[in-house]
Amino acid sequence: MRRLLPGVPQIAVFDTAFHHTLREHAYLYGLPWEYYEELRVRRYGFLGTSHAWVSRRAAEFLGRRPEELRIVSCHLGNGASLCAVDRGRSVDTTMGFTPAEGLIMGTRCGDVDAGVLAFLERERGLTAGRSEEILNRRSGLLGLSGISSDMREVLKAADAGVPRAVAAVTAYCYRVRKAIGACVAVLGGLDALVFTAGVGQGSDRIRAMALEGSGILGIRLDGQRNHSARGFDEICRISADDPPVAVLVVPTDEERLMAGEALGAVGRPPD
Repeated sequence: MRRLLPGVPQIAVFDTAFHHTLREHAYLYGLPWEYYEELRVRRYGFLGTSHAWVSRRAAEFLGRRPEELRIVSCHLGNGASLCAVDRGRSVDTTMGFTPAEGLIMGTRCGDVDAGVLAFLERERGLTAGRSEEILNRRSGLLGLSGISSDMREVLKAADAGVPRAVAAVTAYCYRVRKAIGACVAVLGGLDALVFTAGVGQGSDRIRAMALEGSGILGIRLDGQRNHSARGFDEICRISADDPPVAVLVVPTDEERLMAGEALGAVGRPPD
């Protein structure tokens, strides 16, 4: 690029950058120390540009400064992760060394016992390359449902009573609900919860299922607001007015955040 465009600044905006504020206890794995020290095997987190964008936009919508809020950002798309944002800083997130950790996704498995891979290596002769293919491209909604990695297609099949589709949707939402609880515990409380990305912005049903039983956290979903939310067009409040926790649908705009970061790096303030 330097040869093609001499004199033009080259700027990289890393998807992991927002998570550089994770503290050691949040990013370490319980592996032998030399793997971290010599190979930097640790949790890095991904989708940081989305989490950074929507947490800032949520604060603006609520008329608060990011430094005043504890936010759980739920990026639910083909890739999916949650982020605990404590006063503008990422303190934990569900993705780790790679984007395969955490939630059930479109084709990624999310959390899985590492012993499963050793078992499959013995039983099915799995190689490292084959394991990566299964974990990243053949698992998740696609692997569970046997139908599609697209939540819309899986929901249609679930509505038709296809057992594997029902199981896939239920497991997906359960993992989100479980992760929300973990993030709230890390934050020590919650002021706002944000849904974003294709599934988070587009599926009122998934949002409702993910928040079942969350009243103990101070969350109370407004069913009508949730159903009518135009999540791809504007920021929408989908919680009732009086609970302590605001639940919002916020359109993500990773490209705009990256453009702003690039402008900042060359000394020009973003619009």
